[in-house]
Amino acid sequence: MRIAILDDYQNVARELADWDSLDAELHVFTEHIADEDELVRRLAGFDVVVAMRERTPFPESVLSRLPDLRLLVTTGRRNASIDVAAARRHGILVCGTGYVSHPTVELTWALILAACRHLPTELRAMREGGWQSTLGVGLRGRTLGVLGLGRLGSQVAKIGQAFGMRTIAWSHNLTPARAAEHGVTAVSKDELLASSDVLTVHLVLSERTRGLLGAAELAAMKPTALLVNTSRGPIVDTDALVRALRDGVIAGAALDVYDEEPLPADHPLRSLPNAVLTPHIGFVTRDTYEVFYRDAVADIAAFRKGEPVRVLEP
Repeated sequence: MRIAILDDYQNVARELADWDSLDAELHVFTEHIADEDELVRRLAGFDVVVAMRERTPFPESVLSRLPDLRLLVTTGRRNASIDVAAARRHGILVCGTGYVSHPTVELTWALILAACRHLPTELRAMREGGWQSTLGVGLRGRTLGVLGLGRLGSQVAKIGQAFGMRTIAWSHNLTPARAAEHGVTAVSKDELLASSDVLTVHLVLSERTRGLLGAAELAAMKPTALLVNTSRGPIVDTDALVRALRDGVIAGAALDVYDEEPLPADHPLRSLPNAVLTPHIGFVTRDTYEVFYRDAVADIAAFRKGEPVRVLEP
């Protein structure tokens, strides 16, 4: 059996799980392969591929050209970048792994605090021999707006409450009773936009949420507001966000996710002083990776025995 592990940017997969137990030929790809033709060429002859989250898409145009592939393991419980139905048509089983959510919650607050206290600017100044030059914004008494009060959003709200923030939320299916369970007030989308001092996004990317925050929505926010996105890049219209940040429509953004990843070196977001950016590291912790790779090994072993586990359905 030949196994390919994709997008192991930190080159840690081998040390975080017992791959030797599979007695298989293992190849680790540490560099992202963006071109479909090159991806197909590099994966030719592999029986199993382990994909790291949504870093490498697997549409039918790729799956149909991998005749040797029998098992595709995605880290996490879902992967919008894999055409599971197409995989099934081509005789490829898709399995998932466990996942832990707290690292993304923690990074969300790291970004909020970094942006509110201008940490990138102050850290850079300290390294360059300078001293304080910015005026931070406190959180107590301000309003935290949560766009999507699910598993992650509710944890983010709880931390906001610990900071003494008023917490409000909206999503398509959120009810007042469900919000109240978390000590949060359910509001309309318009009120969420107009009232939030910090608006943080925690929605699953779908046709309903793609582009949910565009130019009109950003214009409806306070000019002093901070937009935080650790969910999925396409939920926010990137072009509209760049314009809003350049024109001062909102005060700032703190982002961990983007339309295109890795984010191109010349992307305009990288040059905006009011954008705090991290390279999609919300889930990138040892805790999470240990779960991912341990479960991937278990998925492969179960598949080999003819007893697959954590199978994803189309």
